[in-house]
Amino acid sequence: MRRSWSVGPLMVAIGMLCAMGSAGVAAAAECAACHAEKNPGLYMQWKNSGHGKNDVGCLDCHGAEKSDVDAFEHEGATIATLVTPKDCGQCHAEIEKETSASYHAHAGEILDSNDAYLAHAAGGHPIAVVGCESCHGGKVKIDPNAPNKLSPLTWPNSGIGRINPDGSKGACNACHSRHSFSSYQARQPENCGKCHLGPDHPQKEIFEESKHGIAYYGYREKLNMDQASWVVGKDYYEAPTCATCHMSATSNQPITHDVGNRISWTLRPPVSKHKDNWEKKRQNMQDVCSNCHQQRFVAGHYYQYDALVRLYNEKFAKPAGDIIKLIKEEKLLESPAEFSNTVEWEYWELWHHEGRRARMGAAMMAPDYAWWHGIYDVAHNFYFKLIPEARHYKNAKVDAYIDNLLATDPMHQWLSKDTGDIKKAIKSGEFQKIYGKFFGDSAMK
Repeated sequence: MRRSWSVGPLMVAIGMLCAMGSAGVAAAAECAACHAEKNPGLYMQWKNSGHGKNDVGCLDCHGAEKSDVDAFEHEGATIATLVTPKDCGQCHAEIEKETSASYHAHAGEILDSNDAYLAHAAGGHPIAVVGCESCHGGKVKIDPNAPNKLSPLTWPNSGIGRINPDGSKGACNACHSRHSFSSYQARQPENCGKCHLGPDHPQKEIFEESKHGIAYYGYREKLNMDQASWVVGKDYYEAPTCATCHMSATSNQPITHDVGNRISWTLRPPVSKHKDNWEKKRQNMQDVCSNCHQQRFVAGHYYQYDALVRLYNEKFAKPAGDIIKLIKEEKLLESPAEFSNTVEWEYWELWHHEGRRARMGAAMMAPDYAWWHGIYDVAHNFYFKLIPEARHYKNAKVDAYIDNLLATDPMHQWLSKDTGDIKKAIKSGEFQKIYGKFFGDSAMK
């Protein structure tokens, strides 16, 4: 799309001189001089960045072709405000390829999901813009009243799955903030906290509670995050960050910008399932773990984690889904609009908030999120919110399903037993046998 003169990062300065010519170099200098006066913070960020130190100037990133939909004339140069992954990929080709194939780049597709529906319907368009689209990414549009300029309805936006006018998806500056574009910043867990926090995906808070997070805050000044080489077990070893586990290099793996490359379960949907090629992806993550933990420790963690995910799936998520499905099949909902019925909210929060917290808490070894903010809330919602709300319809099929579940499934029979008998069964180990099926041996191999 743009920057037809751009070349590899090691040859940028030569490329500017040869391809742009003296006029181009002068134009780049004029850009810097003007912005140093009008936007001194922006200028200093760029000047002290890897780009600035290697003479990658404003026009290398913002220069545009006249045919680009967002191109406009500015001080004698054709430029575009938006810099997209396609633009960055002219120098960072492999990174762009990985990023564009990742979950991050496709996060903007949530605009067509229930999440965006709920924000628009129950909230309103402004909250969808400043909330949903600011994390997931909106579709950037051209302002009809200012041709070739970006519409204020969709710009600014640094959502990680932003849908750009050139057809690319994603925003590199979601993690590498303008205009420093710093790896040092991107390696820190706070960098992920713009989006990965809150009631439905509190990874930042979960990390902070975990032993990993505790170690990070104790040793953050010793992690060499400002170094060019950042290989766990070699360049640092006291603690990991989000980047360590999900993206950064090990002695056996290169850096990856495909954030799903080391994740074996998908914890986002109502019922978790293994991802495609999950065994390889699990091996990738276990390779990271092995830098600080021995094999038996790593295998034991996955043994426990898998059991929690199976527990959530089988005891709560699948029965809750069956109940909602029956309610809809029986046409029992009072109002036709989604989320205009209490039972839909109860089900949504059970899996979308509480169920995710439980699963993510187990994945990242944060016990409070696995239990008190997780399965504790799931169980309370399931037994004392979702089921009573489902029963209020007084439908024979719905009631029969619930009655059968509570009476015949050993996981739910505790509700009708004597407390003293249950405690004795727990103490003897008999009660735990109900859940033995969730502890498979695959993680221990």
